[in-house]
Amino acid sequence: MLELCTLASGSSGNCLLVRSGATHILVDAGISCRRITTALKGLGVDPASLSAVLITHEHTDHMAGLATLTKQYRLPVYASRGTGLRLCYRIPFLEDLLRPIQPGESFQVGDLEVHSFPTPHDAAQSTGYALSDGLRKAAVVTDLGHVTEAVAQAVRGADLLVAEANHDVEWLRSGPYPYFLQDRILGDYGHLSNEAGAQLVCSAVEQGARTVVLAHLSHENNTPERARQVVGDALTRMGAVPGRDVTLEVAPRSDPSGRYVV
Repeated sequence: MLELCTLASGSSGNCLLVRSGATHILVDAGISCRRITTALKGLGVDPASLSAVLITHEHTDHMAGLATLTKQYRLPVYASRGTGLRLCYRIPFLEDLLRPIQPGESFQVGDLEVHSFPTPHDAAQSTGYALSDGLRKAAVVTDLGHVTEAVAQAVRGADLLVAEANHDVEWLRSGPYPYFLQDRILGDYGHLSNEAGAQLVCSAVEQGARTVVLAHLSHENNTPERARQVVGDALTRMGAVPGRDVTLEVAPRSDPSGRYVV
């Protein structure tokens, strides 16, 4: 049994838990250590029992709580070499705990096999992760400007997909962000729009995904209702009706989500 729960998701902080048996893995640690440990205890997980932390990239909303968390619990941290170098600049003692990987590499953490893959984002060496217990697979795909072949391959066969639906393009263009920031978000190394996220979701559902969690929504340029509507409409058009053929959820911005079990 593979279980996933988001602890926070959005531009202000990202962290999620994947577990199977006695193996508990965090993907990112972009909220405070106190919030992470409180959320874990609420899920019945002792923070000291964490098996590892996987970091996607070095932006603050993905590693803000990493220093305190690893200092307190001495957890192994997996990240690409490029990301790891940036992390060690900011957290000097992390070098002893870092397990550098090459995106595209697979490795074992307890009961879970982790497959890493490169993601196109404006970071040193951004990486996504797919985790499998040998029977079921969950893929975490956020913070990317477009879907590459490596990303498409990584989500194939996923039973559960955490997919970015960051913004509504029209809302972003008419909103308060300066043009340079709009261009960054809309660029090939920015973030997926609702429509682009819907394409990724539809592709994964065509290949068997039955649980989809929309994540990393912009607070200013999106709403959970808008993201769900765009992705839900796209799924319905392809004949996979949310609530009947596929579970479609939106990750809460600041609170833990429900438990998704596959």
